[in-house]
Amino acid sequence: MTRRWFVALAGIAALAAAAAAGVFVLDPPRAALPATGASIVPASAEQVARGAYLARAGHCAGCHTARGGEDFAGGRAIATPFGSVFAPNLTPDAATGLGRWSRAAFRRALHEGRSADGRRLAPVCPYPNFSLLGRAEDDDLFAYLRSLPAVVQPNRPSTLRFPYGTQAALAVWRALFFRPALAPHDATRSAVWNRGAALVGGLGHCSACHGRRNTWQATGGAWDLRGGVIPMQGWYAPALDDPRQAGLADWPLADVVALLKTGRSARASVSGPMAMVVARSLQYLNDDDLLAIATYLKALPQRTSAAPGITAPAASLLERGRKVYARDCADCHGDDGQGAPGAVPALAGNRAVVMPVADNVLHLILGGGFAPATAGDPEPYGMPPFATTLGDEDIAAVASYIRNAWGQQASAVTAFDVNRQRGGALP
Repeated sequence: MTRRWFVALAGIAALAAAAAAGVFVLDPPRAALPATGASIVPASAEQVARGAYLARAGHCAGCHTARGGEDFAGGRAIATPFGSVFAPNLTPDAATGLGRWSRAAFRRALHEGRSADGRRLAPVCPYPNFSLLGRAEDDDLFAYLRSLPAVVQPNRPSTLRFPYGTQAALAVWRALFFRPALAPHDATRSAVWNRGAALVGGLGHCSACHGRRNTWQATGGAWDLRGGVIPMQGWYAPALDDPRQAGLADWPLADVVALLKTGRSARASVSGPMAMVVARSLQYLNDDDLLAIATYLKALPQRTSAAPGITAPAASLLERGRKVYARDCADCHGDDGQGAPGAVPALAGNRAVVMPVADNVLHLILGGGFAPATAGDPEPYGMPPFATTLGDEDIAAVASYIRNAWGQQASAVTAFDVNRQRGGALP
């Protein structure tokens, strides 16, 4: 039995003990709120516009729009280690959406993680982060959602395994892990920094990806940016407070803003889930908010993590990888991994290549790398997928090679690592 199973069993015992001790009283049931949607005063165009901006900043459509479906009509499966939760319909349909919700019910969902009928919501909705929103922001966002075309699309029940989807289990989880975030304010910091802290921890919910999750998928809070594997996606969201991963303390502020706005800067480019965040959210933020986010991230105290232990790859593996690289990669990335400025990212000196977790490198080789199309970079270069043209052994070899060429050092990648990512499993 693995350590992970021991931790899980210990956690189950702790939950049972907490339930027996009456923890439920810390998260008592809530009554349903009256359906007063029909009596809501119509919003002004300005309020709807503000709400549309907030919806962009929060990347709400990213979860609440199914592939090929109507915007905000829900239905997208949000996979977790315990089963899937389906994002609800946020359009103003009276039967299946928010048409009969009141402002108070909407505000309670954002701040307390409760539905209009009082049910506890599964924490795939980042309500610990959204609890930072102010009342005016709540109302603006609600006004925008009510301005959308109503779409009839019934909400699908979750497929969480028993007992994880029960109200009793959610009560215990919330009692142990849910603490509404408090609005940040540091009088010793600038207004720009404080605005950035509110965006990063609140509406932007960066910790939902960049936070480190425990066995029960709880992070360390709204500003936990220590890095971690995104649940069920296999991508690793690097730590934003670690210079070995994605710390930005030594970057010029302009480069941070450029990366957020266009997906590319002189120092890096984004791909994978972050490319979607830039494409659908960050590129639409105004310059003041982008500067605020960049200011906050650049000011994060950097951890001095120890260099990880390295499992050196065998010489035969590196030689095989060198041949694969010369045949399939060098034409774009260069013989010396130098890339092409403004087009193809360099592999030499690229900290994303040598991170202790090689999952992102494998994802890019298998599935290809695609930067977001933005106003600042409307036709970005892309990398083709090699999942169908290279076997697991060749991918492991070339990944090991680029992680150890040009003076770099990182642990070897195995064919098992590749196969695990090819199958979409968690590490």
